[in-house]
Amino acid sequence: MQVILTTLHFFGKAFENTHHTKNHMIMKPMVHEHLKNRMKTVNKSIKLLALLLLCTPFISCAQIKIGKKTYTVPNVNTSGNNSGKPSNDEMVNGLKEALNIGVSKGADNVSKTDGYFKNMAIKILMPPEVKNVEDKLRSVGMGQLVDDAVLRMNRAAEQAGPKAKPIFVDAIKSMSIMDAVNIIKGPQDGATQYLKKSTSAQLTAAFKPIISQELDKTEATKYWKQVFDTYNKIPFVTKVNSDLPSYVTQKALDGLFYMVAQEEVNIRHDPMAYASSLIQKIFSGKW
Repeated sequence: MQVILTTLHFFGKAFENTHHTKNHMIMKPMVHEHLKNRMKTVNKSIKLLALLLLCTPFISCAQIKIGKKTYTVPNVNTSGNNSGKPSNDEMVNGLKEALNIGVSKGADNVSKTDGYFKNMAIKILMPPEVKNVEDKLRSVGMGQLVDDAVLRMNRAAEQAGPKAKPIFVDAIKSMSIMDAVNIIKGPQDGATQYLKKSTSAQLTAAFKPIISQELDKTEATKYWKQVFDTYNKIPFVTKVNSDLPSYVTQKALDGLFYMVAQEEVNIRHDPMAYASSLIQKIFSGKW
């Protein structure tokens, strides 16, 4: 910018001197050659100014006086980014920061006692296809047996919850620039979908052994067996044989991703609630 201002100042002086010289050309013919040289200098200054203006990015304007006239010229934007759009690095780093917050909160929420059991949005209940089993058992006074089985399933899921965070963190670390751009510009649950696609297999492998172990420890498998053994003794009913650990594992993952999705929605809808200026920038929607 200093170079431009210096050029403009020189241009102004040349203009003033030229104008003064023109007024005396008739009386002083000998200055004609001096005028030609001065005009050449002015032309060079104009070309230099035009080159500087074309090659420099701008974001605002300033006023410069040349001779008796005032001209408006742009100010230089040294950052080279006049749109406020986040760079690729900012998008990746900001999204990773936001996801780490989201998965931490989501995993912490399901890992605490009653994280599943007292959250009706993710509480693990009897499979829908055997809902009639529950109804019939309750109708013959065996509701407590069903309630115990439901409680054990949820406690097992809560025990497996802490395994989710390191798996999520690894997936976030490996995220590419293209992944980040697609997530930021994608649907409201774009990050959750990405995590579900990239971590479901690992989460299942990590959750199922713990859930199986916890179900055995808390005798949930025994309660489940009692429930369906009792039900299968009822005349004229279709026999039920479900894989309890697999069922609980899938429901636990469904609940986990639901909680992560809720955190993603919160970040997208209210990025200013977060201290990170980078999160605010990429999710503000102002670029």
